[in-house]
Amino acid sequence: MESHIIEFDTLKPTDSMIVGGKATNLGQLIHINGINVPSGFCIATTAFKQIIQANTTLGELLDQLASLTNNDHQQIRQLSTAIRMQITTMPLPAAFQAAIRHRVAQLGATKGYAIRSSATTEDSPTASFAGQHDTYLNIVGEAAILEQIKCCWASLFSERAISYRINNKLDHRSGSIAVIVQTMIVAQVAGTMFTADPITANRTIVSIEASFGLGEALVSGRVNADTYRIQNGKQLATTIATKQLAIYPLATGGTQEQPIVAEQQGQAALNDAQIQQLEQIGRTIERHFGQPQDIEWCLADDVFFILQSRPITTLYPLPDDQDQHKHIYLSVGHQQMMTDAMKPLGLSIWQLTAGRPMIHAGGRLFVDIIEDLAAPARRSVMLDVLGQSDPLIKSALTTLIERNDFISAIPPELPSSSLDSIKSIAASLDFQATVEHNPTLVAELINQSEQALARLNQTIVTKSGAAVSEYIREDLQQLKQHLANPQSFGVIMTAMNAATWINQRMLEWLGEINVADTLAQSVSNNITSAMGLALLDVADVIRPYPAIITYLTATNNAAFLDELLQFEGGEAVRTAIMRFLETYGMRCTGEIDITRPRWSEKPITLIPILLNNLKSFEYGASQQKFEHGRQTALAKEQELLERLQQLPDGKQKAAATKRVIDLLRNFIGYREYPKYHIVSRYFVYKQALQKVAAELVQAKVLHEPTDLDYLTFDEVCSAINSKRLDYDRINQRKAAYSYYQKLTPPRVMTSEGEIITGSYQRDQIPTGTLVGLPVSAGVIEGRARVILTIEAAELEAGDILVTPFTDPSWTPLFVAIKGLVTEVGGLMTHGAVIAREYGLAAVVGVEHATKLIQDGQRIRVDGTVGSIEML
Repeated sequence: MESHIIEFDTLKPTDSMIVGGKATNLGQLIHINGINVPSGFCIATTAFKQIIQANTTLGELLDQLASLTNNDHQQIRQLSTAIRMQITTMPLPAAFQAAIRHRVAQLGATKGYAIRSSATTEDSPTASFAGQHDTYLNIVGEAAILEQIKCCWASLFSERAISYRINNKLDHRSGSIAVIVQTMIVAQVAGTMFTADPITANRTIVSIEASFGLGEALVSGRVNADTYRIQNGKQLATTIATKQLAIYPLATGGTQEQPIVAEQQGQAALNDAQIQQLEQIGRTIERHFGQPQDIEWCLADDVFFILQSRPITTLYPLPDDQDQHKHIYLSVGHQQMMTDAMKPLGLSIWQLTAGRPMIHAGGRLFVDIIEDLAAPARRSVMLDVLGQSDPLIKSALTTLIERNDFISAIPPELPSSSLDSIKSIAASLDFQATVEHNPTLVAELINQSEQALARLNQTIVTKSGAAVSEYIREDLQQLKQHLANPQSFGVIMTAMNAATWINQRMLEWLGEINVADTLAQSVSNNITSAMGLALLDVADVIRPYPAIITYLTATNNAAFLDELLQFEGGEAVRTAIMRFLETYGMRCTGEIDITRPRWSEKPITLIPILLNNLKSFEYGASQQKFEHGRQTALAKEQELLERLQQLPDGKQKAAATKRVIDLLRNFIGYREYPKYHIVSRYFVYKQALQKVAAELVQAKVLHEPTDLDYLTFDEVCSAINSKRLDYDRINQRKAAYSYYQKLTPPRVMTSEGEIITGSYQRDQIPTGTLVGLPVSAGVIEGRARVILTIEAAELEAGDILVTPFTDPSWTPLFVAIKGLVTEVGGLMTHGAVIAREYGLAAVVGVEHATKLIQDGQRIRVDGTVGSIEML
């Protein structure tokens, strides 16, 4: 059994499946110059596997565990107890016992030892498993050491470890566990150290916690610790806690809490020199591992020992290709109402579409705006534009500017392209500088888009192989130029400025708040709101056929459209759905990511929405809803004009207001069209790339067609030409994407990793009320439905939808609700635009709304002031 015992200094970074993450990291630490690690050895996972394989009862228990979910609390508890009992009571082979005794005798049989678990699933870059497995301190005697080794093995199946694996979708049999046996350090002081600030995520700040005695008292939360925040040798903040107890090892084995004498309780655990030394140790370890570390340390006889080091897995990643300059990264996803992680192909296609350079981090896209903020003339424009879109972003940037510790002024000379961009934004803020009123302009722009899309469809089918990717690259440049059309931009800005003008003037002249929201209901040329109404029409086709309704309620058949033909009315229903898909089938949740399945590819996604429409509405609801909104808007317009006529200079005020209302109603619907055109073009690209993927699979270059999603567009082009791929890279990206999906992207982040948060400044909001950005006026009460995916949507008429974000694919749900609350969004993001057109009360940018509001809870949403009250 000697082969199961491995010395630390022989371990390699690739040995984690043999000795677990914790031991692998110790094996690296021991080779770092100036880092002290307590002596000891590791018992490999092979010992655990070999000894338990013969236990048939244990195998049966593990089979039962595989079917459980985190809702099965009682079964998890019972199986955990039974499995651990099997492990801790089984006899150990004599040869294994002899090998352990021999190695302990070499280190010192009378010493105390720390026995630590080291699981193969812990301390990885994406899952720390911190605290999930057991550690036993100051174990004295060979018999006790052997017993605690079994206890460490058993901790692989503690309730918390089982639940952690279930939550992270890890197989209970895939993990194994090694055990570390180390000489016990009798510590004067012990603690933890994060080489990135765990609160702000700033990678330049080291955060240290320290207390007297062993670190067990600190990590278990039984004592308050001194805290030190240090940056490049300078202490930024220090808090000295009152430390009333400490844990110390006993000579006979085990540990004991001991009170700290009164005169020592308020003393600092570390002096300034020791704090600086710890920072240097932390940076040394961080450089070795190449990422921020969570480190446990102790101090004995004025020597620091490192007990373990693992990656900090909770930090949002920084871009891989960062340089030494400072950057301020602004989230693109918060502007696009799509904060989910994207796959590499989706990221790269959006980058090629964007009007300015974008970098990716954590599966999301960001733009660097430090130059815009560093130049005073550009700063005000940038803050004004962002403030209209998302006040939380403006608040975060204002905080960063006012701190005056990150942004330095830059010379005013800028590239001409930057100047042109800033000038165009500045001009768009001036109402007089927008496009002239031309009612036919929107129709002309839409016609241009449709002609461009038709040319793309006609041409791309003639391409194959490398010509496909070359043509897509050329067309992306044409799409970019199309989106930069100044007339298109002018129409959108004219509508936005018209809404601002109306709201400002009506508040000043008539005391009306956010009146433009009512005036924007049921406008023409809104392709996204029309989509929601079109699904109501599809529901009307289904309505006369109860057998089809019953079938749709029960089916999970992806090919349900063909199955419809067996029912009376099936051909008519199938035709109605297919016609809907011809116009809107390129849409889906997260549609800016080209890799996402479209409705045309997965039409079953529409069934819950159609069933909701059948349940919540009568025949003809589409036209009724549109006409009701139109009449509401016209009535409001007439009321405002009549009231204005009564004011001093009323005739002129009414005439000016009428002109601006016309601008709003003629132009605001177009706000949704450019996005529709982008995703329409993307769907054509996607279909062409799917043919390429099929060819690469046939040529044995790709294993699966969907593996193409994990390549950038440039890599796709290269693979087509070279017929070669690096599958290690694809597998790494799959693992990274799975990790990125769990992360919450920040709105604003610096190149130091610091996440800057903003806040709403509204004194009139009552305490305990959630606040956000009011984007569609009205006050409503109703049942909150917290919905994370469209597929899970089960709504009734009058519900209030609470969700992280909405993109155009959510619009069909809006017809059934009367209020909207989202965690992400701005005044002109898609959810806000459609909420105004449908006349919904809406508040967006409500941080953590889906966690703070309970599903089914009654709430009051005030879309005029931006508040949500729990009832």
